[in-house]
Amino acid sequence: MPKLRIGIVGAGIMGRGHAEVLAAHPHAEITAVARRPLDQAPRAALFPGYRELLASGTVDAVSVTTPDHLHADVMVAAAEAGVHILVEKPFTTTVEDADRSVAAIRQAGVTAMCLFNHRWVPAYAQAKEQMPLIGEPVVGYARKDDTIHVPTEMIGWANRTTCAWFLSSHDIDLVTWLYDDRVVEVFATARYGKLRGLGIETPDAMQIQARFAGGAVATFESAWIYPGTFPTMVDSYVTVVGESGVIQLDRQKENIQLATEQGYSYPRNMLQRVVHGVPAGAYRDAIHHFVDCARTGAKPLVSVESSRHVTAVLAAAHESARTGLPVRPAGATT
Repeated sequence: MPKLRIGIVGAGIMGRGHAEVLAAHPHAEITAVARRPLDQAPRAALFPGYRELLASGTVDAVSVTTPDHLHADVMVAAAEAGVHILVEKPFTTTVEDADRSVAAIRQAGVTAMCLFNHRWVPAYAQAKEQMPLIGEPVVGYARKDDTIHVPTEMIGWANRTTCAWFLSSHDIDLVTWLYDDRVVEVFATARYGKLRGLGIETPDAMQIQARFAGGAVATFESAWIYPGTFPTMVDSYVTVVGESGVIQLDRQKENIQLATEQGYSYPRNMLQRVVHGVPAGAYRDAIHHFVDCARTGAKPLVSVESSRHVTAVLAAAHESARTGLPVRPAGATT
């Protein structure tokens, strides 16, 4: 079977991350890049935009790593071109964009997956396997908070997204997967202040209360104003309580601890790491899973329908934060 020819649309931090992983895959080849060259893909053809890239006939799949609010147009165009799609989370930032993306993907019959890579973190995958032991889900809590470096320095489009889109999208996908259930109602609050004072019109923090069809509930917390002195860029914790037990996952506890004269830190090792010069970790495993599915026609672990549900939950949460009222996600049936 020939190598999967992949084009990368979006040459920022995530584009570089995708390129590093894809360049190391034995059955993938980065053949095209849109807008800006990538050091990780020096032989890839450069195109002024995604439409020119798709029209070139040089790719079998695209990796979409643009800012959150720009995903949908690329996915629809790729599907119409018969090209497979890997898209960074969140899938889209409106339900309308999610619906037209899903429709185009299903009509074209291409393989598509949103990169909710937490499903490949070994502890989370193990938690999924152990869920039957704790019985029917009752209540869950997922926290994902970033240092202020992320909205002020790492991404230049923080005012076009929120901490919930950027962070809680991972946790909503994870908990709905663990519960094997769907959210039917949310109530959310948002706090503005510090970032607004810095000229970035986005919440400092959001908290989302979610009710699931089966009766379980969960809280999703996101914030991105931790001080830069915090020893990790991301503070991530999940707990799920069932009728017969509880599962807790604290990602920091699986990291090594590093103390130097400059500070104290937990170097990243679960999502992205390099082992003996080779990319490894859940991020790599998720991308490789997509490549294998696109080459063989296998069904991806993350469906576009489940990713559309995450978008619907977050859209409802932002509406709830705006109105102060509970909101049902678009498409909720219970």
